[in-house]
Amino acid sequence: MNFPTTLIPATLVKRYKRFLADCLLADGTEVTAHCANPGSMMGLAEPGSRIWLEPNDDPKKKLKYGWRLVEHDTGHFTGVDTSLPNRMLKAALMAGDVPELVAPMVRAEVKYGQNSRVDFLLTGAGPDTYVEVKSVTLLREPGIAEFPDSVTARGAKHMADLAEMARSGHRAVIFYLVQRTDAREVTIAGDIDPTYADAVRSALEAGVEPLAYGCRITPGGVTLGKRLPFTPPWA
Repeated sequence: MNFPTTLIPATLVKRYKRFLADCLLADGTEVTAHCANPGSMMGLAEPGSRIWLEPNDDPKKKLKYGWRLVEHDTGHFTGVDTSLPNRMLKAALMAGDVPELVAPMVRAEVKYGQNSRVDFLLTGAGPDTYVEVKSVTLLREPGIAEFPDSVTARGAKHMADLAEMARSGHRAVIFYLVQRTDAREVTIAGDIDPTYADAVRSALEAGVEPLAYGCRITPGGVTLGKRLPFTPPWA
């Protein structure tokens, strides 16, 4: 999907209060941008980083810029907007562009489990398929993307809900969408959140299917890339 507004380059001054980032535009103007990422953004929020902002003229928005990308010294990109993966994947699912997840009907945000909402429910072709999506941006070793980048009790709960769906005879999928162009495989950062790692292991044993895809990212837009190997640390 293309960005609705042309992105502009900037330099990160600092990220703070999770959702705010002070940035320096090319002409020397300092602006504050909205950061649509509640995670730690480990390795992505270093002052002086080259980033890309999406300007807007929406009078309803307090901030006139949104932080969308980090451009690394290697020329690779990372997408930092955690709302984008679900929107992009929904479009891909509706178009039948994910061969492992093809169904006549795709519904988003459907209630299931213990007071949860599944990202996508696919129906009409075999067993109902419950799909949870996680945005992956952490990379500490060359080529190896990791999730999560901070403790996620919500993520562990999602894994337990998926496991229950699998035990009930449904198909359940945890979909790791890697918003980096420098990743070759995906794993679990068990040292960051051992509880989440245990929840993933239990869920896979219950029949939950892991699925990982990369992204093609440029300042023009982000599209679904190729499937990546998922290699948990206990494999």
